[in-house]
Amino acid sequence: MTVTIYGIKNCDTMKKARAWLDTHGVAYDFHDYKTSGIDAAHLKEWAGKVGWEPLLNRAGTTFRNLTDAEKADIDEAKAFRLMQAQPSLIKRPVLDAGGKVIVGFKPEIYEKQFG
Repeated sequence: MTVTIYGIKNCDTMKKARAWLDTHGVAYDFHDYKTSGIDAAHLKEWAGKVGWEPLLNRAGTTFRNLTDAEKADIDEAKAFRLMQAQPSLIKRPVLDAGGKVIVGFKPEIYEKQFG
């Protein structure tokens, strides 16, 4: 099974998720969307599996720093534009495990997937 974890290198949650994968011997590729960006096809594929709302990180400072106009009337298309322009708006991590998409990090969910 091909496993890819998407996120930002220095994010604390990413560090926890990668440490969990390392400790449990799960081989993975890492895609840093801060440096490599993310294409619309990935966002669309993920949203098709988990919905677009879980992908949008509304809790972070990047979202709080958006203008009121940017925060208003967010739909899928607008969310995708915002996430592509500012990848920090994508909740971290996004784990693609053989086509199954897991958003965020919870050890029990990773255990269920790889245990």
